[in-house]
Amino acid sequence: MNGAAEGIRAVLIAGPTASGKSALAVAIARRFGGTVVNADSMQVYADLRTLTARPTAEEEAVVPHRLYGHVDGAVNHSAMRYAADVATVLAELAQSGSLPVIVGGTGLYFKALTEGFSAIPPVPEAVRTAFRERVGDQETGSLHAELCALDPVMGERLRPSDRMRIMRALEVKIATGRSLASFQGERRPGPLDGMPLLKLFVSPEREEVRRRIDARFETMMAQGALAEVAALRARRLDPLLPVMRAHGVPGLIAHLDGAMGLDEAIARGQADTRAYAKRQMTWFRHQMPDWQAVAPEAALEWALRALAPAG
Repeated sequence: MNGAAEGIRAVLIAGPTASGKSALAVAIARRFGGTVVNADSMQVYADLRTLTARPTAEEEAVVPHRLYGHVDGAVNHSAMRYAADVATVLAELAQSGSLPVIVGGTGLYFKALTEGFSAIPPVPEAVRTAFRERVGDQETGSLHAELCALDPVMGERLRPSDRMRIMRALEVKIATGRSLASFQGERRPGPLDGMPLLKLFVSPEREEVRRRIDARFETMMAQGALAEVAALRARRLDPLLPVMRAHGVPGLIAHLDGAMGLDEAIARGQADTRAYAKRQMTWFRHQMPDWQAVAPEAALEWALRALAPAG
């Protein structure tokens, strides 16, 4: 792998949004002949290149990039599907000898790669579509009552206001005849399970992250984010799809619908992203204590030392 430390099978870089982790991944991949692999649940979607801060075409030309923008917005992409995609990419990179540098801010994606995931079968799109057409704008409390009748275990576990998880539990019950709870104790190994890995968490000062988020959102607006969201809105996709809930999308759609001023929509997008970054930092700190936390300005030097061949 072009001089990387012997035994390291992949470099994993996580961190809050706007922490500079993507530039770090490119620098490491460039130094060691690697390939940058996406681990951001929104950057998989083709519809939102600008608003999700996907790498530009110029950045992608520096080193190979994989799993960016390869999923249509109408698809409800999952961590399980993501792990399967990464397994395919890893097999290809092993053949070429390219070091995988996996970067993103979606903790569940990293968990799926390193620890595996519940063996929940994918819900067929036909079942999902029929279910969502049937429930339409049905009140969340009514959906929870339906779940309690069909799957009392999950009905007891989930809050009556948690619409997304209630719908997920109902879809699994309808599609498989089994409670979602019955799958949660069964795990499948992830594609990186048990492998020697370099795991790095880029941990900037919170105020610096807030400043970067606000500035980046303004830059994305200047680069055409509103037109991008307008094109997405024209598709009339299910508002519960992940792509429709990407940070900035709800507010900008409300603006396009005439329900919100542009300044207010921008402020909402910035606030939602700041809140998400705070959750990311808390989640990684509690869920992934074995990752090395490094300040952005020291991250590259630390990674280069860790990857340097012995002797």
